[in-house]
Parts: sequence; structure tokens; C-alpha cells
Amino acid sequence: MNNIAILPQNEKQRLQALDSYQIMDSLPEEDFDELTKMASQICGTPIALITLLDSSRQWFKSKLGIDVQQTPRAHAFCAHTIIDPTGVMVVSNAREDQRFAENPLVTGDPNIAFYAGISLLTPEGMALGSLCVIDTVPRKLDEQQIWSLKVLGKQVIAQMELRKKLLLLCETNRRLAETNQFMQQFATTAAHDIKNPLTTISMSAELLTRHLENSGDKKGHNLALVCLNGIKALRKLINDMLDYSIRPEILTGQHETIELGSFLRKTVSMLSIPENVKISYPETKIEISTSAIALQQIMINLLTNSVRYNDKQTCLIQIDCVVIDDLASITVRDNGIGIRKEELERIFQRNVTLNTSDRFAQSGTGIGLATVKLLVEKLGGEISVQSTPYIGSAFTFTIRSKKTA
Repeated sequence: MNNIAILPQNEKQRLQALDSYQIMDSLPEEDFDELTKMASQICGTPIALITLLDSSRQWFKSKLGIDVQQTPRAHAFCAHTIIDPTGVMVVSNAREDQRFAENPLVTGDPNIAFYAGISLLTPEGMALGSLCVIDTVPRKLDEQQIWSLKVLGKQVIAQMELRKKLLLLCETNRRLAETNQFMQQFATTAAHDIKNPLTTISMSAELLTRHLENSGDKKGHNLALVCLNGIKALRKLINDMLDYSIRPEILTGQHETIELGSFLRKTVSMLSIPENVKISYPETKIEISTSAIALQQIMINLLTNSVRYNDKQTCLIQIDCVVIDDLASITVRDNGIGIRKEELERIFQRNVTLNTSDRFAQSGTGIGLATVKLLVEKLGGEISVQSTPYIGSAFTFTIRSKKTA
């Protein structure tokens, strides 16, 4: 007797749907095994399976009571279940059923006598396989048991849907990470490629500016100044691009113990600080365990801003630090032009530039303070600002650290 089930009319679409779940030949998962065990207990059968049918085989995502992982589709009871319009197939005695009496799974191991299967229907109505229970002796299920199997079948599909979404999310995150890495590498390479010739142009512009000033050519000198200021603005933008393109995980990854006073003085020595700038440092010796390169980048940004946005004859910058337990609070205070109240809320947003020009009549790039905020948060802290227009600003940030006397 031919016991091979006919193919569903939507077989092509059904196989495509099955493939979209990327579940065939996957490893066992506890969430599915728990549903299989529950089906066995509810129905009182020694065997319970979650089966999935591809073009040639019946594969078991979860199995209880048998050792094999798959069978030929031609022998599968579940191949009949997925074409049943009710989505439920019960075979009380397979040995007396003409469809299955000569089936190798009936005449041989696992010696199926009783079978009850529930189609696993996707939200689009595609039957991918079944949740089934099997016994080696003829028997029946009551209405409550069949209802319970239907509920468990829906839970199997719900779990498959969740698994599918998680796989999609992981793949999306992987692609985003690859794109992000490419963009970071591109930004770094592009900025470096532009920065090198720009340095030569900047030096030439400075020489030209001094030459025109010494020669008394005021018109030419003014044009050269415009050119030089434009170059400085471009150089600032490129430096900010380089800073922001560096992954914060790299900047904040390695911690070391630093003495804050000497560290700050060394950082300041790296900057081109005008003679009219006076900087005060913490008086108490403080040691902090943190990422030196990240803290240095934070301080360079804050100190540079304090100098750039200052219109006073003498630029005053005061750096204070207070350590309580493992939290260090560092404040950079200046007497600069300040920040208007309506601009304080968005000052740390990336690509946001304030309606304020610096002492060189240049606007910011909208990258520097966004980088500072990102690095501070990666160091486990927060940053805030208090400011009064024409009086000055105070940037305070916290980082996880330690203090030694």
C-alpha cells in the first residue's frame, strides 16, 4: 500500500517559509525541549516530537523517547498532518490504518501504533511541520488533551518566531557593526589624507600673512588672514573627525594609575596656549585609576574650548577635582563668553553647533563636546555644564577612579 502523502499545494512557498527560520539542523534548545516534554506528560505518551519537513526529510527540532534525529519524508506521519485541513491528525491504531500499516516506522522501530499531530502554522498559514505525540500501543486522546496540544503547537510557533527575530536582530547588529567599522576607518583615513597637505598649506599661509604684513600690503594681508582662519577652521574640523572616528572602546579600554596634577600639566604642554591664559591646577595630590588616553582627550577638548571661547584680556581656567569613594568629579571652570540658557540642553549633541563664534571668529564643528560626552559615559560617568553668558562656564564630569593621599 502506498503510504506517501501528497504534497501541499503551496509546497514551494512552504519550503521558502521554512528556510526563512534558519532552524533546520540547529542545535537542541531548552525552550523547545520543555514544550516537547510537556506534550508527552499531558498525553501520557512515551514519545513526543517537534518535527519540521523539508523537501526530502522529516527533521526533529526536539525529540523525547527516540534516538534518531530524522527520517525520510516518505515515511513521515507528519507529512500527512500538514495537508490535513483541520491541522490535526489522530491515528488511533496505525497497524489497522491502510495509510500506515506497511510503514517502516510501524513495522519496525519505533513501532508506532498511536499518533496525534498538530500542524505548526506560521502567521501566514504555512504548515512547517508538527508537534506530535506517539505511543507503541493503540489509544485515544480526549478533547482536553487535543486542545492542550493545539495550545502547545502555538507556543512552538511563537518560539520559532522569537528565534527568527533574534537571528534577524543579530544579523542586523553584525551588519551595522561592519558598516560602523568601515565608516570609522574611512573617516580616519580621509582625515589623515587631508590633514597632511593641509599642514603644508597652513604653514605657507602663515608665512604669506607675515610677509604681507611686513610689506605693508594691508589688503593682501587681510585676504591672507581670511584664508588662514579658514584653514584653521578646517584643521579643527579634521582633528574633531579624527577624535570622533576612534572607537570609544579603544580609548577607554585600558586603565592605569595617574597623578592628576602632573597629568594635567603634561596635557596642557601639548596645546598651543596663548600667553594671556592662566591655568590653576588642583592643589592636593590625587591619583586616579582610569584610561589616560580617554581622560587626556576629554581635557584637551574642554581646555581648548575654554581658550577659544574667551573674550577677556586674561583668560582664567581653574581645574578642580574631588574624589569620594571610587568616584572622581573634575571641573573645568573659565571666565569666557558663556553659553546661553536655550543652548545648554543641546550642547552635547553631535553635529550641533551653537550660534557663537570663537575668538578667531570661527564656529565650532559640533563634534568635540559630543566626543567628550561619549568618552565620559564609557568611563562610567556623567557630564554637565553650568554657564552664565559673559561671565563664564563650568564643565563638571565624573569618572570611576580611586584616590590615594
